[in-house]
Formats: sequence, structure tokens, C-alpha cells
Amino acid sequence: MSSDALREKLGRVVDEAAVSPRDYGRRGYLLEVRTTAAQIVSVAEVARKEDLFLEFVTAADFTDGLQVIYNFNSFGKMSRLVVRLQLSKGQAVPSISSIYNAALWHEREVFDLFGIEFEGHPDLRRLLLPEDADFHPLLKEFGKVHSYKSTEEIYGYPDA
Repeated sequence: MSSDALREKLGRVVDEAAVSPRDYGRRGYLLEVRTTAAQIVSVAEVARKEDLFLEFVTAADFTDGLQVIYNFNSFGKMSRLVVRLQLSKGQAVPSISSIYNAALWHEREVFDLFGIEFEGHPDLRRLLLPEDADFHPLLKEFGKVHSYKSTEEIYGYPDA
């Protein structure tokens, strides 16, 4: 599948303007999708139907809120896809573990390190830290932070 065809299919489940082609040589991926929590399951379903695998799920803490980042890729054609989901404080995200089994581990790790809740996850408990840990070590509010920026400063666009 070409990145144009994937872009067209993703444009059916999210706002077409939220799907942007990127320079692979500069960024390491071909398409970037900015989505909402309500759309992430549909985006994951499109990725699954197009035979993309889930490389990883991670998060970043910006001044304007947490962002969950999903990376999908293919063993066949070069078609790396990055999906960014901007969250407001305390907002939960639907789990994609029913679509990708690999998300079970990735979502637990993100929960453990950032405190992001994944609704519908069958076993959302600490993965790396002790069960009684009362902190999430990758949040900027944990420890000393010297560099804390907004999504606009990092990516050049504001997000909600």
C-alpha cells in the first residue's frame, strides 16, 4: 500500500487535514496523524487492516498536556506512521489492546511511567515500578525539570 492510499483511508476516520505526509529522511516516518481519544480505535483499526504492526506506544509531557504517541510500521513496504493524541489533564484514552495484543504491554508501561489511564485495558497495573508506588517518574512534575516546552514549540503547531 502506498502512503497516499493509507493517507486517504486515515482521512476517512479523522479530519483529512490531521493526516500529513512527512519527509522520511528527515523525520523517520512517512505520515503523521493528529487524532483525538474518540478516534484512536478507528485509526488503529485502519492500521491493522493495512497490515501495519504496532512498533511502540509512548507519551510525552508538554506544558499544554500529555501526548500519547503510537508508531505503526510494516514489514513489507516502507510505511511508518506516527499517531499523536493530545490529552487534557486527567483525560483517559481508549485501549487499542483489542486490536493489537502488543498494546497490552505498551499501555501498561505508559500507565506506569506517565499515569495515563487506558479505558478497557484488561490488566492496567504497574509494569516496572512496585505496585505501591505513588508516582509516575516521567511526568515533568516529578523531580527537577530544566526543559519543559509546549507541543507548538516542539512541532510547530498547537494542539488541543
